[in-house]
Amino acid sequence: QVQLVESGGGLVQAGDSLRLSCAASGGTFSSYTMGWFRQAPGKEREFVAAIFWNDGNYADSVKGRFTISRDNAKNTVNLLMTSLKPEDTAVYYCAAIRRPLPMTIATLPQKYDYWGQGTQVTVSS
Repeated sequence: QVQLVESGGGLVQAGDSLRLSCAASGGTFSSYTMGWFRQAPGKEREFVAAIFWNDGNYADSVKGRFTISRDNAKNTVNLLMTSLKPEDTAVYYCAAIRRPLPMTIATLPQKYDYWGQGTQVTVSS
């Protein structure tokens, strides 16, 4: 069993930066594909970014503004969000699967087995 705990959400202004972290426990973290997804009110959960080792993928809407990284020694995956926009407002979820995923399908939430509880990010205009 894998437990995921997100942290770092909050209320910021447009143009600000925010760093989300996800701490994982259980199993061999370095072998996991990790993803970040988000869900705004009334909308479906959508892909934000994913990483396996140093291979990453991003949604077009965040490319160039968000950076995903991982620290296998600390069992954490981070999402640095810069130039935040009001449309980035959502609950952000960390997700994991205990095997490599091609980055082309790491965008699909149904491919992940474990999810965190989510952390709220609110960007005011």
